[in-house]
Amino acid sequence: MNRISSFAIAAAFSTLAFASASYADSLAMNDGPQIEKTLATFDQGFDVKYLNDYQNQKDQPDAEDTAAPRTTEGVQHIQAAIKSNKPLSEKLASKGIAVDNVVNVEQAADGSMTFWIR
Repeated sequence: MNRISSFAIAAAFSTLAFASASYADSLAMNDGPQIEKTLATFDQGFDVKYLNDYQNQKDQPDAEDTAAPRTTEGVQHIQAAIKSNKPLSEKLASKGIAVDNVVNVEQAADGSMTFWIR
């Protein structure tokens, strides 16, 4: 019985270590400079979410539907990074999305992106 409980404890610690490392990576990859660098060469799948009331969302974000709000300058940097990636700009345009309406972007652990549109 002692061997089983020791194994279970070791497995729990191992799982926690991997989970925290994965979470830390996802936080860093969505920081301003890192996400801008990723957007400049991004060519994978993406999702689009629409914000009905962007100004109010900045003050009261709904955790289920939004990423952490970005500053006005941060939004401008994201839009510039998207515009520098012509294939991505064209994919967004083909879905009827103007780059100037993108107010946030978040990368998932699988490499896909979610774009928030006002």
